[in-house]
Amino acid sequence: MEKLELLAPAKDYKCALSAINSGADAIYIGSINFGARKNASNSIETIEKIINYAHLFNVKVYVTLNTILNDDELDECRKLIQKLYEIKTDAIIIQDFGILTLAYENKIPPIVLHASTQCDNRTVEKIKFLEQIGFRRAILARELPLNKIEEIRKNINIELEHFVHGALCVCYSGQCYMSQYIGKRSANKGECAQACRKKYSLLTKEGKYIAKNKYLLSLKDNNLSNHLDKLVKAGVISFKIEGRLKDENYVKNVVLYYNNLLEKYPRISHGKIIKDFDPDLKKTFNRGFCDDYLFNKKDNIYNFITPKSIGEEIGPIDGIFENGLIVKTNKEINPQDGLLILTKDDSIGFLVNKSEKTKTGVKIYPNKKLDKSFLIKGLKIYRNSDKKFNKILENSKTARKLEVDFTINEDTLSVKDTNNNKIVLELKYNEIAKNQDKMKENFIKSLSKTGDSPYLTRKIEFKTDKLPFLPVSEINELRREILEKLSEKILKNYKTKKQRPLNLAEFPEKEGNYKLNVHNKKAEEFYELSDCKVSERSFESQNNHKNKELMVTKHCLKRAFLGCKNNDELYLEDEKGVKYPLVFNCKNCEMKIITP
Repeated sequence: MEKLELLAPAKDYKCALSAINSGADAIYIGSINFGARKNASNSIETIEKIINYAHLFNVKVYVTLNTILNDDELDECRKLIQKLYEIKTDAIIIQDFGILTLAYENKIPPIVLHASTQCDNRTVEKIKFLEQIGFRRAILARELPLNKIEEIRKNINIELEHFVHGALCVCYSGQCYMSQYIGKRSANKGECAQACRKKYSLLTKEGKYIAKNKYLLSLKDNNLSNHLDKLVKAGVISFKIEGRLKDENYVKNVVLYYNNLLEKYPRISHGKIIKDFDPDLKKTFNRGFCDDYLFNKKDNIYNFITPKSIGEEIGPIDGIFENGLIVKTNKEINPQDGLLILTKDDSIGFLVNKSEKTKTGVKIYPNKKLDKSFLIKGLKIYRNSDKKFNKILENSKTARKLEVDFTINEDTLSVKDTNNNKIVLELKYNEIAKNQDKMKENFIKSLSKTGDSPYLTRKIEFKTDKLPFLPVSEINELRREILEKLSEKILKNYKTKKQRPLNLAEFPEKEGNYKLNVHNKKAEEFYELSDCKVSERSFESQNNHKNKELMVTKHCLKRAFLGCKNNDELYLEDEKGVKYPLVFNCKNCEMKIITP
């Protein structure tokens, strides 16, 4: 069986280490430029530091360069790729086909290329093309159902990566132009303003409101934790957690949870995860969970009430008193917990000032006066910030260690890891220890203290009854020196895979418009080499956007409010009163949002 990979997000150095220590087999991280999360950038020096830690455990580091590039950015990107190659980055994740032209012309080093989900990877034909030209991996569209993933796997040999957890974009990735249209902040340039998390209204051509001031484009979060076995069987080898803007606590909790689920499978990384908490997905940021896309359903995918974190369900309101409410629950509620009440039309959040246990639940004193109209008996209460659990995560010492064996001979000290990397040091001494038992005890004590190093002593073997006399301080120094040399050897022996030379292949379409996201001359050249005519440049490079598709989504407002058979002409209205025509492709179960 092919070894699997748990792929975790890293906003920065701390998040990267937390991901690795919690069980990630690979991380993806943004560099200083050209990543689709502009607010999650890192210097080359930081990435190199992360790589040198990750590679000790055979954990891969992928760098996101998945924005579209201006003509004058291509050379800067080329130089950045060279630096990433020199520090042993395992792969770069790209969208812009201008980088493919550079690779085809041998103007960048042979760094492995992964096709970002921004490339719109949702058909067998498209992914077959990516394989033919030389991509090692395709990151699948989140919208793909299980049977489609199985079909792709049967027809291609490229590695398949799939999102299993985190935020869902309402639009097909790479095909969303809403943020650019509204505020000149392009999602394809890493500047998404999350227009999908704003309020909208749904109305008919005649002006009748079907829904007013709701979060009509806001989806719940993806959670496929119950279906990993199905995805393995379908041919997915990399299980991706979304969240390059998420904090360290989120990374620790979610990564360890998925690591625990995948422990029964062979994995690409090494090391023992020493855990000190029980992960719980409900206790960190989530908008409510769904798995609808995987099974071609769309009935439980949206939350029109709030785009914010909901967290875990606590229980229903069981009573109301002057200064607060009673919740029917057996869960512990603590001061400074964040709670949320969801009604049919709205939400209200507050912190807990004080809580008291009752016979049937918990009496809660909020930190602010609540609108009594919200406090209806039976309404569910959610906890979206668990103070006690967050503290556990902040204080967690969950660590990853490589197990090592020490061997002491009369003249040498050696160490070997489980992958047979071995270091031998000569022992320099003046005399044999008079008290052999005490000397043996000192060696055992000192060599077992691996502390903050990435190592864990598994076994200490003595192959001599003539141990040299060495002060404890010298044994400690020997331990530090030999483990440092072991790290140097592991990193020296680490080999990154090399990108195969690119081939030319026929693109699935003979002609493409702005949705190809061609933003520079080199990208246009690659499409031309692939027998595809580029009829127009990117949405971002145009001034006239009349009758353009701003979004194409599997989330359908007609289905949600009126049923599929309704034939009304519908519009989406934003908070400024701008009306966007909606077009429905019922055959493919898709909704399109069009410019006014």
